[in-house]
Amino acid sequence: MAVESRWGESGSVNTDDTRLEELDPQPLLTRDYEMRPSLVYERLRQRHGAVAPVDLLGVPAWLVLGYREALQVLQDDDAWPKGLENWRARTEGRVPADWPLGPSLEVNHVLIQGGPGYGTLRTAWDAALKPFQDPRHPQAKRLKTAVTAYADDLITLVGQAGTTGHADLSAQFSRPLPLMVASHLLGFPGSQGDDALMDMWRVLDAGPDAEPALQRLLAALAELAATKLKTPGEDFPSYLLAAHPDLSLDELARELFMLLGMTSDHVGILISNTVVEVLSGESSVRASLSAGMVRETMNRVVMRKPPLVNFVPRFAAEDTPLGNYTIRAGDPVWVSSAAAHADPLFADHVAPSTTVSTRAHLSWGAGRRQCPARELASTVAAVGVGRLFERFAHLDLALPVDQLPWRSSPFMRGLRSLPVRYELAATPERPPVDGPAAAPEAAAKPDAESAESVVPDSSARQRSSLWRYLTGLIRPGR
Repeated sequence: MAVESRWGESGSVNTDDTRLEELDPQPLLTRDYEMRPSLVYERLRQRHGAVAPVDLLGVPAWLVLGYREALQVLQDDDAWPKGLENWRARTEGRVPADWPLGPSLEVNHVLIQGGPGYGTLRTAWDAALKPFQDPRHPQAKRLKTAVTAYADDLITLVGQAGTTGHADLSAQFSRPLPLMVASHLLGFPGSQGDDALMDMWRVLDAGPDAEPALQRLLAALAELAATKLKTPGEDFPSYLLAAHPDLSLDELARELFMLLGMTSDHVGILISNTVVEVLSGESSVRASLSAGMVRETMNRVVMRKPPLVNFVPRFAAEDTPLGNYTIRAGDPVWVSSAAAHADPLFADHVAPSTTVSTRAHLSWGAGRRQCPARELASTVAAVGVGRLFERFAHLDLALPVDQLPWRSSPFMRGLRSLPVRYELAATPERPPVDGPAAAPEAAAKPDAESAESVVPDSSARQRSSLWRYLTGLIRPGR
C-alpha cells in the first residue's frame, strides 16, 4: 500500500491497523542493504512512510525511519521500554530458538536491559565512567595519554614496512586501537587481555568460530571480574563494583562484554569513517581538520554514516499509533538512526558545507538511555584520528570511495578494510596530555611516566597475541 493512499480528504492520516504478522514484511538484510542501505531506507519510506514493517532474518519487526518518530520512541521509556520480557512473539514462542540475532540480544546488559533494575545499573555505569570522561580527572588525562601512546605505536608498526607504502588502516589501526584502549579500561594485567581482544574480533565478525570465541571471551571476563572483586584497581570494573556492590560475577562479566564490544566496534568504525570523510572530501574538510576541528568532522560523519545504524529493539507498552500504522503492545520496534538522519525533516535543515555541524543527530541515542560512554568513545576516536593526520605526511585512498568494501549487520555498518597509500612524516614528539596549550617543560615528564605505566614494554609485546597478529600484517614494499 502506498503512502499516498493513507491520507484522507481532510489531510489527516488514516492509521493502518493491520497487525505486523499479517503484513508479509520484506527482508531487510539483503544484498542491496549491504551495498546501499540508504536506497533501501528510502524505498521503505516511499512505500510505508515513517515506520515500516521489515523481516529481520525470519522475524517480523517495525523499523522507524522518521526523525520525529525516532525521537518519540527514544525519549519515552514508559511507552517504548527495552527488555526482551516485553516481546510478545518471544513470550508466545514464535521467535526461533536458533534466530541468528538471539545470542547478541540475550546477553542482558545495560544496553539491552529494561525493568526496575535498569536505573540502578545505569547510575553505576555513569559513576564508573566519570573518572575516564571528566577531563579534569587524573584518570581521564591518563587515558588520553594511553590512547596517544597506543596510536603512535600502531602507526610506528605500520611504518616498519617503509616510510612510504600501502596499509589497511582498518586492520592495522582503527580496529586494534579501541580494543587496546578497552583493555586499559578493563584493567587486564600486561598483555593478558590480548587473547580476549582477539576473541572479541571473532565475535564481531560473526564467522564460524564466533560461538566458541564468545564462550572463551565470557569466561575470560568472568575471571577478570573475580580478580577485581578480590583486588580492586583503578579501572572500570572496580569502579562499577564500587558503585553497584550487588552485581554478581556473571552480571559484571556481561557489563564488561558490553563495554568491550560496543566501544571497540563503534569507535573503530567511527575512526575509519572519519578518515574516509577527510580523504574523499573537499579541501575544506582537510582544512577544518588541520585547524584542530577533529570533533566537528566526526560530528558530520555520524550524521551521514553513523556506526550504529539501528538501535537494539524497544517494545510498545500498549497499542500506539506511530507513523502510518498502529503498533500493537509487545511488537518489537527498531529505531534506525541512519534512516532518521536521511529523513527530509532532519536532512533538509543540515547545511552540507557548514564547518560547525548540528548536535541534533541520534548517533548516540536520545533521552535517558543515551549512550553512557559517548564522551569516552568520542575522545578515543578524536585522538586516534588526530594522531593519524599528524604522523602521516600524506594519506590517500588506495581504492575509489565507491569501491570500498562495507560490512553490514542489523546493528552496525563499517568498512571491512581501509586500503591507503601513505607517506610517514618525521616522527614528532608525543603531545603533552593536557594538549598543545600546556607548557612542554611542565608536561613532558608526567606524560612520559604515564605512558610508561600504561603501555606494555617490548618484551610483553613480543608475548602478545594481538601484537604478533599485527606484526604479521606488515608487508615491506607493499
